Amino acid sequence: MKRLLDCTASDFRKMNKEERIQSIALSEGRVIVSEMTLLNHPLSLSCASMGELYAAFGTDILLLNMFDVFNPEINGVSVKNPNDVIRELKRLTGKLVGINLEPVDETKPVIGKTFEVPQGRQGTKACALKAKELGVDLIVLTGNPGTGVSNDSILSSIKVLKETVGDDIILVAGKMHGAGSLNEAGENIINQETIQHFVQAGADIILLPAPGTVPGIGFEFVKAMVHVAHTLGALTLTAIGTSQEESTTGTIERIALMCKMAGTDIHHIGDAGYASTVPETIMTYSKVIRGKRHTYNRMATSPMR
Repeated sequence: MKRLLDCTASDFRKMNKEERIQSIALSEGRVIVSEMTLLNHPLSLSCASMGELYAAFGTDILLLNMFDVFNPEINGVSVKNPNDVIRELKRLTGKLVGINLEPVDETKPVIGKTFEVPQGRQGTKACALKAKELGVDLIVLTGNPGTGVSNDSILSSIKVLKETVGDDIILVAGKMHGAGSLNEAGENIINQETIQHFVQAGADIILLPAPGTVPGIGFEFVKAMVHVAHTLGALTLTAIGTSQEESTTGTIERIALMCKMAGTDIHHIGDAGYASTVPETIMTYSKVIRGKRHTYNRMATSPMR
């Protein structure tokens, strides 16, 4: 089994879900997920999509935010049949592709401005089945700001998706920030009991805020949560979901190193500043967690391999 760190497009095509998870684990904390928002359909480059740009700067996995499975489209990725758009992005980049789905909780109060989540972006059985049909490799159950996604609703969604697509699609669960939930902000975003419930329900990977990105979420806290997840047999993903992906280089380097020291398996870089800042952040982050050799190898490897 190859480390995902060394995998090419042809390797990904041959792997099943369990082999991909093992490949991530073998990479020892050197896998990067780059999130690309589809909000307002940000402009692509003249001859390339944002996904291709992110791949060129060294990401391993592309994560689509605000992707509607019932209206599938990605700016800069042209297809005759919209149902082929995910597979075309994978062909153009040679990367694994995931999507965010949001299990909205209608029973709990939301702080501040709220946003309605379309049916095609919710953490439902119908969306999961459509995601599988489209060729999605992983689903991240999380919440954008103001959506009111809660840990209870994520847990319910994990159970449904595990039964529906759990044998084929990697399931990631957790919140990058409060998502507008009144009682789940700061250090209350996650705890050991929540992680245990998520894993027991079928989550393969636990999402945690990266140290320094959410008030009260420091290095020791994240390290303890990573340990719990690993003890339960799950992997972890530390996420920058607070616009600090467009922060200073020094801040990015510090977050990256803290995440590596905390023991995480996957490093997530959010979608703020998508037009210019994030590609450079990917390269900066990559050099911290895996050095120039592996960074340049990821940047240079053709999707034709």
